[in-house]
Amino acid sequence: MRVSNAATGQMSSDLFTVVASGCQVGAGSSVVQSYTVAMNQFSALFKRLGATGAKIVSVTPASQETPKSPLAVNSSAPAKKAVTSSAPKNKPNSTVPVNTYKPKAPFLGTVTENYSLLKEGAIGTVQHITFDLSGGEPQLEYVEGQSIGIIPEGEDANGKPHKLRLYSIASTRHGDSYQDSTVSLCVRQLEYKNEAGEQIYGVCSSYLCGIEPGSKVKITGPVGKEMLLPEDEEANIIMLATGTGIAPMRTYIRRMFEPREREANGWTFRGKAWLFMGAPKTANLLYDEDFLHYEKEFPDNFRYTKAISREQQNAKGGRMYIQDRVLEHADEIFALIEDPKTHVYMCGLRGMEPGIDEAMTAAAAAKGMDWSELRPQLKKAHRWHVETY
Repeated sequence: MRVSNAATGQMSSDLFTVVASGCQVGAGSSVVQSYTVAMNQFSALFKRLGATGAKIVSVTPASQETPKSPLAVNSSAPAKKAVTSSAPKNKPNSTVPVNTYKPKAPFLGTVTENYSLLKEGAIGTVQHITFDLSGGEPQLEYVEGQSIGIIPEGEDANGKPHKLRLYSIASTRHGDSYQDSTVSLCVRQLEYKNEAGEQIYGVCSSYLCGIEPGSKVKITGPVGKEMLLPEDEEANIIMLATGTGIAPMRTYIRRMFEPREREANGWTFRGKAWLFMGAPKTANLLYDEDFLHYEKEFPDNFRYTKAISREQQNAKGGRMYIQDRVLEHADEIFALIEDPKTHVYMCGLRGMEPGIDEAMTAAAAAKGMDWSELRPQLKKAHRWHVETY
């Protein structure tokens, strides 16, 4: 976040101009931007620039030059070698908690609630389950976008303890109760028929969906850094989710727009957030009322687009899937992607990836771009985040 002289209370002699260069997605030229910050803000700025893949071109005292507006300009000139700095050289996300509890010594959490997320007429079983994390030493802490492991009770067919399963966390770091002492999951019971026609139920998902409040559960983790939010309060966030892939998206959206979260975070989101949610039926839309509320309360910052496959039709008369919505809004999506502050998050069944890729390929081609080249650029810049299963 840029901070003005008045906001810092510093004299211009205490301020520095940082010039950074990064690759503009979809173009062959560089984008150069300048930032005027105090020395004590170097670490936060360098971390934010590093997350976008930008390179530091120069750092100079602001008093040595005439202030300029930090407008992005195209430049074909090669970037100068970055200057050295006394700012801390922390690795990205180095402070994010990982593997506080391991499978051989899991944390024993207590179930505090377990309720259905589906409305009448929905397909399947999906539960919102919350665990009490208090009393642990060390404390099991996590951040938005991470996962925890669950070790179900009982033994497998070979008489060995069941292996853990990973689930995306559905609550912010403060928990649904804002007490910093709970974690919540959004779990769909796995059901399918095997080759013999027998109905099979997932071991861990069935264990969790049927668990009673008061039960003790073995929890490991947290794990994962792929789906973390950027620290930039002015970032743009595009979210593509199907089914329980909504879990990390819920954490982002609550962190951005839930009033008590905003108070606790000290992080005031001012960018654009756009959620694309896929479900087979309206009754299967998870946390739908919450998202509609945020869209109403923050119309300039949050947009909510649904793809309901069994109730809506795409332009060709077929079922409406999330990739069809991406195609419909291709121009707007790519206008956002061309902004280096934009991050894209995808979570859900692995089968959604080919459809999204196909839609993005067509949308990119319409703008004269090659998605097969564009996506690796976004990935390298830590702006394309995928977690599918």
